[in-house]
Amino acid sequence: ARSFADIGDIIRGRDLYLRDKGGKTKLENKLKDIFKMIQGKNQSKLSQLTLDQVREYWWDANRHTVWKAITCNAGSYKYSRPTCSEQPLSQDKCQCINGGVPTNFDYVPQYL
Repeated sequence: ARSFADIGDIIRGRDLYLRDKGGKTKLENKLKDIFKMIQGKNQSKLSQLTLDQVREYWWDANRHTVWKAITCNAGSYKYSRPTCSEQPLSQDKCQCINGGVPTNFDYVPQYL
């Protein structure tokens, strides 16, 4: 199973888990094509960025939406550890009071 942090690493090209033979290369090539297309459609903002920077930009702009997508059926569940700056726990649903993602693990480097 993949976590939110793993998805962030995959999107940004930082996934270190090389379990499958060739699957990661196929996925990585597909993601590069997708981000080249995103860069091409947003020339005014992204033309000066490298592909790695475009991936980082996209993740930063969309991580909240990805979080909502993977927790959409977890609406009444509580996130059980201190994560939000507004209060000790994100008591109301799987998000902070301000609607933010209650984790920063997607920005913690992987280690093996």
